[in-house]
Amino acid sequence: MTVNWGKCNPNSSWCGLKNLNIDHEVFNDLNGVYIIWSVKVVIRIGSGIIRNRLKEHRESPEITAFPNLFVTWANVNGNQMEGVEKYLSDRLNPKVGERFPDRTPIEVNLPW
Repeated sequence: MTVNWGKCNPNSSWCGLKNLNIDHEVFNDLNGVYIIWSVKVVIRIGSGIIRNRLKEHRESPEITAFPNLFVTWANVNGNQMEGVEKYLSDRLNPKVGERFPDRTPIEVNLPW
């Protein structure tokens, strides 16, 4: 499955987690998956209502302990979110978060 990964600038600028405007209209009713990373380390992969999940992660000491955090997201149907999250987690091995061992992975394109 091909997804479109969110960026802060059409010219390929990744979004900083701390300064991302998550109140922007692009996040209205946006469900899907997201990836948070720092330099070359994936910190967290998740799914759900993107705005709510990113707000929670900005307050998490477990995540904010890492420097220079970036984030990207993709709109994914609700019945596919956990399968996509499972695939990304298996492929990218995030440092923080749960895995979904009972989900069937759904392969998607990576943002990089």
